[in-house]
Amino acid sequence: MAPTTGHEVSALGIGAWSWGDRTGYWGWENQGRPDGYGEEENRAAYQALVDAGVTFLDTAEVYGFGKSEELVCDFIRRTPGSSVPFIATKFAPLPWRFTADTVEKALQASLRRLGQSSVGLYQIHWPGFPFINNWATDTFVEGLATVQQAGLAKAVGVSNFRADRMRKAHSILEARGVPLASNQVQYSLTYRAPERNGVMAACRELGVTLIAYSPMAQGLLTGKYTPGGTKAAGPRSGLFSDERLAAVQPLLGLMRKVGSEHGGKTCAQVAINWTICKGALPIPGAKNAKQAAEAAGALGWRLTADEVAALDAASDRLGADSMGAPFENW
Repeated sequence: MAPTTGHEVSALGIGAWSWGDRTGYWGWENQGRPDGYGEEENRAAYQALVDAGVTFLDTAEVYGFGKSEELVCDFIRRTPGSSVPFIATKFAPLPWRFTADTVEKALQASLRRLGQSSVGLYQIHWPGFPFINNWATDTFVEGLATVQQAGLAKAVGVSNFRADRMRKAHSILEARGVPLASNQVQYSLTYRAPERNGVMAACRELGVTLIAYSPMAQGLLTGKYTPGGTKAAGPRSGLFSDERLAAVQPLLGLMRKVGSEHGGKTCAQVAINWTICKGALPIPGAKNAKQAAEAAGALGWRLTADEVAALDAASDRLGADSMGAPFENW
């Protein structure tokens, strides 16, 4: 976490987007899918991250429509004697939210689901919707200052904010005596937009932590999917066209070579370690204990500068960034 906040967390966290997902995107409670899983698998993932010393856990009120936060609460209660992770959650600027007080109301609801009196980090999940409440985004930032000063959040941040919006949020918070801790954005070897659109440079300039979501490109960088082979099931399958899988194979080949030179690290671990070497705090998703333990295996070692440069070059050959979300430009 940004030094200005005075809070330290592990070099990577775990993202709980898939925990309790009710949209069908990840396959929660759909055991008929090859990637199906349920509450017990999520609980095992939580236990694995605790066992590995991962201290940062990211969720949001919209994940599973509150179910992800409820599961986090349950897993903490069912793991007595363990330290509670530094919990990050997020405020959703839904179309019917316009005022600063909606930030505190939403956080209070999240705290009830989480069973906590405060969270480690509270974030605005994305800017307001164009033509609806985009104009209220700065007001929501004021709400962040209020909840931090009220002791409901140890630190506050934003998510999916472009560079100029992040600078404005930093300015608003600074005027209230509150540091901007983080900007959570998509960032991986196949999506390096933050390096090119000024977000990473602004984070470095302002002392803001860049939290990298989807550092494994939602599974594309794990190496387990190949052209003509089995694809991820459900809506996520659209990310894994044979054309895209073919294009990423040279990069994956290099990742396997690099991983072997570090004692047999997997492609996923190389992908996560790369984001750490870039100065980001990655939050890979983990549905189960195996995935959580594999993610934690990205800790305790470091790619060399030459390896990072080689991976950068292989990534550059993929061409222009794709798969960006529209709210990154709001």
